[in-house]
Parts: sequence; C-alpha cells; structure tokens
Amino acid sequence: MVKLIMSERAQLQIVCISDTHGFHREMTLPRGDIFIHAGDFLTDDRQLEVLADFNDWLGGLPYRHRIVVAGNHDLLFASNPSKARRLLTNAVYLENSGVTVEGLRFWGCPVTPVPSSMAFGVERGAASRKYWDKVPTETDVLITHGPPFRVLDAENILAPHMGCEQLTRAVLRAQPRLHIFGHVHGGYGRETGPDGISFVNCAVLARLGRGEFGLRQPMVVELDRPS
Repeated sequence: MVKLIMSERAQLQIVCISDTHGFHREMTLPRGDIFIHAGDFLTDDRQLEVLADFNDWLGGLPYRHRIVVAGNHDLLFASNPSKARRLLTNAVYLENSGVTVEGLRFWGCPVTPVPSSMAFGVERGAASRKYWDKVPTETDVLITHGPPFRVLDAENILAPHMGCEQLTRAVLRAQPRLHIFGHVHGGYGRETGPDGISFVNCAVLARLGRGEFGLRQPMVVELDRPS
C-alpha cells in the first residue's frame, strides 16, 4: 500500500465519476479533496490519443489527490499495461491494489463479468472470486468498475441485474465505508446498504435515446477521516 501525505481537515469530500467514454472535458466538476474515476474513460478507438488527453485533463483538476481504476472499454490497460501506466502520470492507478490517502484506505479493481474480448472481462463464479478475495478487510473505500449484484446494477426497472455476485460477497466481508462503481449507466445513483455501507454508481454518461447522450452530475460523498 502506498501512503500519501495527510492534510489537516477532518472531513473529506470525494468527487466520483465513471464512464465518461472520452467526454471528460465536457464535465463540470465541483470542489473536493479526492477525485475518483471508476473506469471507462477511453473510447473504443484512438485509445492512445484519448488517454494522453485524459491525463492532461487530470493534471489540470484542482484536487489534491486523483485515483483512477480502468473499465472494460479501457483496452490499452489490458493489452499494453506498461505503456498505459507510463502515460497516466497525473493520477494513482489502482489495479487489484490499494493506496492510503488522507488516512483513508482505498482499494481498486477493474474486473467485470463481461466477455473476455473486453478489458478485464472475467467469468462469474470461481474465476472472479480470486480477484475479490484480494480486497482487504481494512478497506475504507472500494473502487470497482462494475457494481455488486442487485445494487444499482440494472439499466431500468424491467432490466436484468448485471452486477457480480462474488463482488457482493466481498463487499459484505470487507465492510468498506463507501463502494464506488459505474459500468451500468442506467443504475446511476446512490443507496445505503447493510451496516451503513454507502453505494455510489457514478456512471455519468446517460443514454437519452435515438443515439443521443448526455452527462449527469458527478457524485460527491463526504467522509470523516478515521481517528
């Protein structure tokens, strides 16, 4: 775990977004202390060009800390991870790894139950369990690209649940204070689960119909720093 310098404030504002798909410069972001992007910041083509621009955009954001997790469309991070990581210099990149920021312990994982032709696509069941078993029990903030099963994981009220059952088990085991994710655009929102765990689906790109898209507001969560 990497440890970064703490500031003096007792309460931290965490600004959360996901699934910008190349539209990051169209976002209007609020003030905060820690910025989180939970994946799918690239497009399916021009990945090198979009990553360079995304990194430049990150460098201009007014946050003390920036943390990024990849998503299933961020193919470069799966196909050429060393090159992708060299290009992402303006944020801490988490991939089945953690970092301590301002006293909060973060863990990030990009795995989702999507076809293996996509980035970080892993089958449900035992194949995904080996990733979720790595989540430490002392995690304060869990960042994943995909949602847990039956938590903000459906495109609409009639759609099937797309979340990962093994991730749900990991969340219940690790008991983070906050779980941030995206991937399922229609699941955008927040809710409180068992034992007061806060769940945030911050997928900002909204499908408006007829091929039109819009951008939702970032999610802002306030957390007290552990004493």
